[in-house]
Amino acid sequence: MKTLFLTEKEIDTAAEIIKNGGLVAMPTETVYGLAADATNGSAVKKIYSAKGRPSDNPLIVHVSSVEEIYPLVTSFPENAKKLIEAFCPGPLTIVFPKSDVIPSEISGGLDTVAIRFPSHPVARELIKASGVPLAAPSANLSGSPSPTSADHVKKDLDGRIDAILDGGECSVGLESTVITLVPEKPVLLRPGGITHEMLESVLGEVLVDPAVLNPLKEGQRVSSPGMKYKHYAPKAKVVLIKSDDNNYYKYLAEHSTGKMVALCYNEDLSNIKDIHCISYGKKDDYTEQASKLFDALRKIDEQGYELVYGRCPGTDGVGLAVYNRLIRAAGFEVIEIE
Repeated sequence: MKTLFLTEKEIDTAAEIIKNGGLVAMPTETVYGLAADATNGSAVKKIYSAKGRPSDNPLIVHVSSVEEIYPLVTSFPENAKKLIEAFCPGPLTIVFPKSDVIPSEISGGLDTVAIRFPSHPVARELIKASGVPLAAPSANLSGSPSPTSADHVKKDLDGRIDAILDGGECSVGLESTVITLVPEKPVLLRPGGITHEMLESVLGEVLVDPAVLNPLKEGQRVSSPGMKYKHYAPKAKVVLIKSDDNNYYKYLAEHSTGKMVALCYNEDLSNIKDIHCISYGKKDDYTEQASKLFDALRKIDEQGYELVYGRCPGTDGVGLAVYNRLIRAAGFEVIEIE
């Protein structure tokens, strides 16, 4: 398959591909998504094939207006209206009970559907031009770091999809926050740019699914994208080090090898001697860490490293989302040093 490379001026071409059952990688404010007609089960199956994605991993449906949500769901809770008014369009996904419009290929066998209203103007224009809601997981090979630029998509999916629509670099850099309103109390399923604290400022108490910080229990079904045991991972082995600055530096020095790299903060670069380093942002700037994390993880493979010792971020605010991605990239291997 030849993959077309389209500019923002070629949205109509991208829309025609969608209408004909094809796949288009599109920019969003979070990461690039691999879009297909969400009402076309055959087109949605192509997403799983192109990504090598397990079929039990549900997809998020993208719409360009609140009105487009109603045909896709069987109920529209008052809490959903509150969240949409506060945070949408933006990096928030809400899980609703699904209607029959949503094919089973979207929901991974669940009776729910995850829906979001992206703020990126190119994504919204593509949805409008296509005339259908778009299923759009991250536009990468399954399990690898998500793409935050068209170049990242090209490296993973060139020759596997119909087109890549280039809309520049993504501003948020991590996938959307996912919250379900189906249970009696709202539950955060995946942290993102809309933080747990922000959700609670609108809804009151919001529970956090244990799988945000821990592996899924044996037999537990995936209820949101990003809940698999290992995800967002480079080919290199990732180990997280939870410690203060000096113990981190000491651990690196004691375990240094030629194929090792430190995934660290900007402030660490002048303190780590004779060891390769890749920074993913300032120590206390979780927003910057989120925007740079996936690019840093991709650089690890591009530069041929085999072992990564990464610093653990905090878990407040957007830090929870950064930590969530890193522990999955590491397969939950964390070394704590007192």
